[in-house]
Amino acid sequence: MEDEKRIEKAAYVLKAVAHPLRIKIVLMLQEHKEMNVSAIYKNLNAEQSLISHHLINMRDKGILEIRRSGKNIYYFLVDDSVANVIDCIYQSKILA
Repeated sequence: MEDEKRIEKAAYVLKAVAHPLRIKIVLMLQEHKEMNVSAIYKNLNAEQSLISHHLINMRDKGILEIRRSGKNIYYFLVDDSVANVIDCIYQSKILA
């Protein structure tokens, strides 16, 4: 029964990052450790509202967390394992 719950949670996490922009955000945060919204949207060349939507979605699902510093909100990965899974897929023969 415990394995079933873990499998369901894994599927939930994978669905939560199953979008090209979300994958880019996760990989960027893995590299930079934490970033604010404006740095993220500038690096991705996307609209701030769209990036904010994805960040909030991933935060709500427990993939990202925030740190406040003055007026800035910095996003960071709760756990690098999500980025590690994406790295594995990215480097696999599946994408070759």
